[in-house]
Amino acid sequence: MEARTRSVEDIFEDFKGRRAGIIKALTSDVEDFYSQCDPEKENLCLYGLPNEHWEVNLPVEEVPPELPEPVLGINFARDGMQEKDWLSLVAVHSDTWLLALAFYFGARFGFDKTDRKRLFGMINELPTIFEVVSGAAKKQVKEKSSVSNNSGSKSKSYSKARASETQGRQSKALQAKDEEEGLEEQDDDEHGETLCGACGENYGTDEFWICCDICEKWFHGKCVKITPARAEHIKHYKCPSCSNKRAR
Repeated sequence: MEARTRSVEDIFEDFKGRRAGIIKALTSDVEDFYSQCDPEKENLCLYGLPNEHWEVNLPVEEVPPELPEPVLGINFARDGMQEKDWLSLVAVHSDTWLLALAFYFGARFGFDKTDRKRLFGMINELPTIFEVVSGAAKKQVKEKSSVSNNSGSKSKSYSKARASETQGRQSKALQAKDEEEGLEEQDDDEHGETLCGACGENYGTDEFWICCDICEKWFHGKCVKITPARAEHIKHYKCPSCSNKRAR
């Protein structure tokens, strides 16, 4: 970032871009990330970039650095623990780095108490990287009744079926209609809390989603490059992370 004044929204967009890049490294790009973190190399850091990309690199040589730096030596711990635990550890340190970076920019650009509070509030609306990687964010959402390639279509058809079962006599038609609408709203609310396992963003009713049959995480079709047409021919879907998981 240049040394000119930036708004709370500018810093939040920078935060979201870096966060999305790190989530990709720890989920959909995990095989590539794992291979780059060679324990035989020197101290390595995971950098999230504002353009939603990531890189594993040596820390900057400048002391003190211009910007807060990510945690050093993530590669040294790679082979000393289970892969899932290692990824969670990197995720926690990445959350710490992103917060430090955001509030560094806030101090640098003269944010007052109100601006800092608003920035934290915007950040706090997103699940942490650790919550996305560990699956803790998904545990906050109620368990889905069954797996479907198109969750939006399924939720509506399911609620209609439930409503039709309640329609017995014509005199109760209005009551059955109200119940159907209530079920649809409840189902949409549950889906609305679902988070994409790749980018960490919320569910949208106008977006195609697909669920991994292994880890049961939900993904935007665009994040894992699966179209609705292609999904129709997939009996058991495996997300990139589960497909690339190493045999330990």
